[in-house]
Amino acid sequence: MNTENDVAKRIEQARMLDFGDIFNKSIELFKKTWVQGLLLQLFTLVVMLPLILIFYMPFINMIIEQQRNGYADPEAMDNFFNSMSVLYIAVVIVGVVILGVVTTALNAAFYRIMKKIDYNESVVTQDFFYFVKGKYLGKIFVLMLIAILIAIPSALMCYLPLFYFAVPLAFIFAIFAFNEELSVGQILSLSFKIGNKKWGITLGLLIVTYIGITLATLVTCGFGGIFVQSFLFHPVYLIYKEVVGFNEKSAIDEIGTISE
Repeated sequence: MNTENDVAKRIEQARMLDFGDIFNKSIELFKKTWVQGLLLQLFTLVVMLPLILIFYMPFINMIIEQQRNGYADPEAMDNFFNSMSVLYIAVVIVGVVILGVVTTALNAAFYRIMKKIDYNESVVTQDFFYFVKGKYLGKIFVLMLIAILIAIPSALMCYLPLFYFAVPLAFIFAIFAFNEELSVGQILSLSFKIGNKKWGITLGLLIVTYIGITLATLVTCGFGGIFVQSFLFHPVYLIYKEVVGFNEKSAIDEIGTISE
């Protein structure tokens, strides 16, 4: 079990990382994890489906009703929004929050799945739902809320602060995934420590990765995005692995343990 001091010490002592090395390792790891990445996107779609139906069904019904009447009412949309009840709006907001937390829990679990595959361990479907438990969902909700409260004002200020905050925010759920016993404050503190330590290389990798995913999505008319979207997680995972690690024992440590 890692303590905050253990992780912070490793971050401070982290060696320089090579951009090309991390990117190439991300591609190699993605070749092994793309199936699980596809499953992640499908599970996310299934989770979000109820909210999509709740939100869009009234619009669809309104359009169908206009088609039956044989004319399009230009004021129908305004009338629809004016007629929306407080209860409907509350249900949508609560649904967004609950499903957002579950989706974030799936994303956090994907970091653990990548580690298993990276270390040639077996992966089962239940691994995707590792954090979909009461003892984790509350912490995920708070972390997600803090991330949103940081990201939205940053984006509103001409996006410039977001270039800084994007990197620490990218590490929040990687830190959480491998150190779930730490408090919210400790996870945020470590996220900013590793983000500040490896800000340049992380931002560069995220930008290049995002551009690659966007191009692949456009070229395939959106279809390929389902397959490559999970690639965005890989640079973050590999930077965490290189900086913090997973308590691997060296060969000398192994000999010392055996001799004892």
